[in-house]
Amino acid sequence: MIPVAFDYQRVTSVDEALGLLVAHGDEAKLLAGGHSLLPLMKLRLAVPSVVVDVGRLRDLSYVRDAGDHIAIGALTRHRDLETSELLATQAPILAHVAGLVGDPQVRHRGTIGGSLAHGDPASDLPAVVLALGGTLVARGPGGERTIPVQSFFEGFLQTALGADELLTEIRVPRASGGWSYQKFNRRAQDWAIVGVAAVRNGATSVALVNMGSTPLRASATEAALASGAAIGDAAAVAAEGTDPSGDLNASPDFRRHLATVLVRRALEETAG
Repeated sequence: MIPVAFDYQRVTSVDEALGLLVAHGDEAKLLAGGHSLLPLMKLRLAVPSVVVDVGRLRDLSYVRDAGDHIAIGALTRHRDLETSELLATQAPILAHVAGLVGDPQVRHRGTIGGSLAHGDPASDLPAVVLALGGTLVARGPGGERTIPVQSFFEGFLQTALGADELLTEIRVPRASGGWSYQKFNRRAQDWAIVGVAAVRNGATSVALVNMGSTPLRASATEAALASGAAIGDAAAVAAEGTDPSGDLNASPDFRRHLATVLVRRALEETAG
C-alpha cells in the first residue's frame, strides 16, 4: 500500500528535531533507519502528518566506554553493534544478537534506538537490553531524563517516551560473564516466533521475545534460580505470567512450550 501524504523534514540537530516534535505533537513521527515506521505507514497503521528524519545525526552514532557502563548512541546501526570490538568484550550478547537482526540490508540501516523506541515484543534487541538491565536516555523540551528499561515498555508498540521526546542513548552494564540468545524462527531473517536472552552477571537475568504485548522478563524463572532451583525446574516455569498471542506460526500453547525449551537451553549455555 501507499502511505497517506505527509510532510518530510530532515533535521541537522537534536534541538531541531525536538522543536518539530513540540510543534506538531502526536502528528509527528521520528524516522531513523525506517525499518519500523515505514512498514506501519504503508499499512496505514501509522499516519503521521509530519515525518522528522533524524537518520543523519551522526553525533548519536557511537559505542563508548563510559566507565561503569557502555554508552551507545541511539542512532548506532545494528551492523556497527555487530562489529564493535568494545561490545565484543564487554557486552558480547548485544554484538552477537545485533548480527541476527533481519538481513544485511536491515542491519546496515536499522538502529538500536529505533528498535527500542518501536517497542515491538517480537524484536531481538529490546529483550537483550532488558536482560542486561540497561538504562535509556531521553531528551525533551524539559531536558534529559533516564528511564530504566524495566519501565520503558508499556504496551504493544507503546513505550514511556513522550510525544515530544527523542531517545538519545542506551546504557548497558559490562556483562562479560555467561550469556546466551536462543531464537526459534522459520528462516534466518524472520522475526523470532519465540526468543530468549539470558545473562549471568552476578544473578542470572532472563528476558523473553514474543511472549506477550511487550518484551518480558521471565520473572518466575529468575525467582526460581535465585532460590537455588535446578536449571530444568527453573526453565519449567518460564511461561508463568506471560500472555503469548497465536498466529500462523504458533499457537499460544506452542509458544509457552517453546519458552520452556529455549530457556532451558539458554540457562545451560549461560552456566557454561
